[in-house]
Amino acid sequence: MAGHSKWANIQHRKGRQDEKRGKIWTRIIREITVAARQGGGDLSANPRLRLAVDKAKAANMPADRVKYNIDKATGNAEGVHYEEIRYEGYGIAGAAIIVDTMTDNHVRTVAEVRHAFSKYGGNMGTNGSVAFQFRHCGQIVLAPGADEDKVMEVALEAGADDVITDDDGAIEVLTPYPEFETVKNALEAAGFQLELAEVTMRAENTIELTGEDAERMQKLLDVLEDLDDVQNVYHNGAL
Repeated sequence: MAGHSKWANIQHRKGRQDEKRGKIWTRIIREITVAARQGGGDLSANPRLRLAVDKAKAANMPADRVKYNIDKATGNAEGVHYEEIRYEGYGIAGAAIIVDTMTDNHVRTVAEVRHAFSKYGGNMGTNGSVAFQFRHCGQIVLAPGADEDKVMEVALEAGADDVITDDDGAIEVLTPYPEFETVKNALEAAGFQLELAEVTMRAENTIELTGEDAERMQKLLDVLEDLDDVQNVYHNGAL
């Protein structure tokens, strides 16, 4: 199955992450904190925490800092309480946007998110206004050049829903949320290098944006992602 290229977007995001490593650590720590508080500090029994710790390792976060934040969240150390809040809205040309945040001050966060939308050409929507256009699932991306037939064989056998070859040759594997780790581990065991592996909100359909519209949309997304309380930004714009 063919699909739009996601490779440029992935590389853009990685480049921005490299530019703001400290902020990436802050977001991972918040994710570890919430995951551990909700599901406990045992990695073997808490898939969300395992995924957060994997992100920490990929971002070169020291193991003692990871452990400290797990302990803090599970009551072995004093911690700040973070609340998860999702905002929805519209970007350029009506593109749908979901903004997931973790905050200790929701009044500050909603004001910052609303300001970013209004200043850069979007507008806030109500709860549920765009979420129906997205699917909560696992997403794994392999760089162009991977053996498509072998990826498909391993992924589907491990429980993946679909394997999509993008226009530039990158391969995208989609999984149900509960099967994400199983599929990820199977691909790694088969020797594949995964460029992206995450649980995400994936747009069911995309809106093509080009030229000035694409530039304005990217600016809005970048500004939202730069907000301190924002964890993830999802959208259905094909840039």
